[in-house]
Amino acid sequence: MAARSIASLSLSFGLVSIPVRLYSATESGSAVRFHLLAEDGSRVKQQYVSEKDQHVVPRAEMLKGYEFEKDQFVVFKPDELKALEEASSHVIEIVAFIPEKAVDPIYYDKAYLLAPDKRGGKPFALLAQAMRESGRCALAKWNWKAKQYVVQVRPLEEGLVLQQLFYGEEVRSTEELGIEKVSVSEAELKLALQLIDQISRDSYDPNEYEDEERKRILDAIDQKIAGRQVVASAHNEAAASGQVIDLMEALKASLGKKPASDSKVVRGARTPAGAKAAEAAAAAAVAAEASERKGAKRAAPRKAAAEEASEAVPVRASRRK
Repeated sequence: MAARSIASLSLSFGLVSIPVRLYSATESGSAVRFHLLAEDGSRVKQQYVSEKDQHVVPRAEMLKGYEFEKDQFVVFKPDELKALEEASSHVIEIVAFIPEKAVDPIYYDKAYLLAPDKRGGKPFALLAQAMRESGRCALAKWNWKAKQYVVQVRPLEEGLVLQQLFYGEEVRSTEELGIEKVSVSEAELKLALQLIDQISRDSYDPNEYEDEERKRILDAIDQKIAGRQVVASAHNEAAASGQVIDLMEALKASLGKKPASDSKVVRGARTPAGAKAAEAAAAAAVAAEASERKGAKRAAPRKAAAEEASEAVPVRASRRK
């Protein structure tokens, strides 16, 4: 089925104006949707009820209001809202060209695809090729449905991507999370880097992955349709635990674990030579860690005895605190 355009727009920079067609970049039709039904299997209808007198309000009699104070609204009629939307511009105005990696993906919102409209093929291809050669993407302003967006325009295959961006105040900073600063040892870092190298790949192939949860739900639906009893499948999700793990042991175990998929060839650590290098790095890291643990091992008996005493008299220990 051929894609259907959402709107006809104009991509403008300098004195150049390129007629383009706008398409949705994603397909939501694959989602599994359940309908609300009564116990007898009949459909149910949603109704809106007035809080004032509890009578059902037909959709045709509804208005939209903006709450500027608690329970205080300014009301907009349908023709007023339509006038606001009609004020939207059909021009995507490019204001700058920036390095293609300058925008962090955390600022990415909804994505659209752009294709040339009538008489727009030549300038469209020229802009796309120029951005590829320069390694830059376009930053633009776009008024759409009563809101102004900052968008990124970048080449993709034979077309362009129009990527809506969040504004700065719409994205949270990690400073709000109170993340504790901790240090790592050279041995731990070396093992972690080795593990990254062992399962590294040079590209992302979206066709290699599938929504396993969606597949499981569709299988259950098929069983229902066939009249069979639905059997809950066991999940492989690890249970959450408060147990403190030995980070070095976990890293060494991960290095020896076979990658989940062998369908793609990755970097040298997955070859026999890479595996030997991983073992050598792990051995070196263990030797380095052993020297760091000597002092801890000498103090271990005293520490264990203290912990046993503490566990034996928890009430007295808490009183001392």
